[in-house]
Amino acid sequence: MFGLETFSYDDEGYRDCSVTGLRIHKSAEDMVKLFGLTAIVALLIGGIFAIFVALTRWELVGLLAPADFYTFLSIHAWNLLIFWMIFMEIAVLYVGGPYILGRRLSLPRVAKAGYALMLGGAVLINVAIWLTKQPNQAPLLTSYAPLPSSPWFYLGVVVFLTGALVAALPFLATIWHEKRENPGQTLPLVAFGAFITSIVAAEAIVGGLITYVPTLLWRVGVLAHIDAAWYRQMYWIVGHGSQQINLLAMISVWYFMTHVVGGAEVASEKVSRSAFVLYLFFINMGAAHHLMSDPGVSAAWRVWNTSYAAYGAVIASMIHAFAIPAGLEIGRRKRGEGGGTFGWLWSAPWKDPGFAATILSIILFGFLGGITGVMMGQMQLNMTWHNTLATVGHFHATVATGTTLAFMGLGYYVLRLVFGREWIARPIATIQPYLYGGAMGVTSLMMMYLGILYGIPRRHPSVMDIPGTEFSFAAARPLFVIFGVMALLSILGGALFVVVAVGTLLGGDRYGGSLPVERPTTVADGGDHDDTAHHLLSMRGTFILTSVFLGVFVVMWALNWYLLSQLWQVG
Repeated sequence: MFGLETFSYDDEGYRDCSVTGLRIHKSAEDMVKLFGLTAIVALLIGGIFAIFVALTRWELVGLLAPADFYTFLSIHAWNLLIFWMIFMEIAVLYVGGPYILGRRLSLPRVAKAGYALMLGGAVLINVAIWLTKQPNQAPLLTSYAPLPSSPWFYLGVVVFLTGALVAALPFLATIWHEKRENPGQTLPLVAFGAFITSIVAAEAIVGGLITYVPTLLWRVGVLAHIDAAWYRQMYWIVGHGSQQINLLAMISVWYFMTHVVGGAEVASEKVSRSAFVLYLFFINMGAAHHLMSDPGVSAAWRVWNTSYAAYGAVIASMIHAFAIPAGLEIGRRKRGEGGGTFGWLWSAPWKDPGFAATILSIILFGFLGGITGVMMGQMQLNMTWHNTLATVGHFHATVATGTTLAFMGLGYYVLRLVFGREWIARPIATIQPYLYGGAMGVTSLMMMYLGILYGIPRRHPSVMDIPGTEFSFAAARPLFVIFGVMALLSILGGALFVVVAVGTLLGGDRYGGSLPVERPTTVADGGDHDDTAHHLLSMRGTFILTSVFLGVFVVMWALNWYLLSQLWQVG
């Protein structure tokens, strides 16, 4: 495909990967290439528009006029939060299904039809936003009704969501055929994670269609009225549900990449699977934090969603937070790669960009995105986060650091194992995850500080001076300087990934087939094996690391309650 063929296939279209031991069919490999390359194009477009957004919010520069800011912000958001993510997530499904199971991709024509719809919808959305003129409104990601955005935008969203649903069908059909032929065999953990991801994705996409089809009919005049409260309730099924797809796909990538590149083994298949099942029932409750200030929901609804129901998802996250580093520690100790408490970690292949991006994704998502997500999803603490720049900092910590770094790490090995190309500019590839992850982590922190400590609002091009008032955010100016510099560095880090990826495809040598660790047991193994032997190996390093994580969690929780208490001083 694209003239980038580097492997030979047998008469049935299969090849054996000499690195992972997977048996891969050309039908799946071609679609992974197609969706993956399109995702990188979306990453490039979103990154270009990020420059304009960052240099506008950094008011020392103030690049865009207020009339243009929403247009650039909307294109930035749709390309990086939706198109980059969902195109990559379909590729992740095809890796987690046909690749891991050693099967051909079922319904390949349906996969191509889904891709065509997704691409057409994405192009239509971008064009509609760019050409938005008054009285239409640039839609942002939320596109709240009854703000009148272009009908072409709503049509594009419906087409894109329909395409994503269609593109997921070949994965589900592949799983169905696997279970029909092997009814008594358990799916491998990565395939199981991808399957749970597909169910959550279907819920989010169907919710999006239920939201956007009536809204499209309203914009073209078929419906005379759209209820704003109903829209808000329904929108967050897809608005936040799409980010839950990111979470599950990212965790599946964590298991895959730590195994293939770091030599990790799953500490307990049953425990990790139980965490995925908990996500299935509880993860979408996280959308409730967007509605904590909404008058349309009852106090009982708020309490249920932000406490009892949300705890099910938090427990699942805590399980993965221990299981993934524990698997890495077990696998490396088993191979004698580092002794002592943290030798297994120090001896890991940190110069490998695929490994570095994966581990940085785990760390930054956990400490910045995961902790803040639990706090802003709590009913009382949400009052200090809602509609401030802290919310933007949170989802940059989850999506722009956590998920994007995980997908970059996977992308490095897609270049090797799918396209068969060795990375060009190896020194640049080595530093890229650290530059991007470090800069984006600080950028996210600055946005959180500006939101929580100063109450800086989101979605507005200027806040230093509010016309007609004496209120001033001038005290926040030094943090905006740090924000601006780090935002530009993170954009540079993202650009380096695109440069390495495109350069590798066009000029990379043929990949020689070596990994930084001895090849572990194939990731296609099912889960019907005894985990007892793993429990005989030390996990003390993981225990210390997760204890530190929990300690930071408690401190941040207490600090946010303290900051909330300061709002209620009287006299």
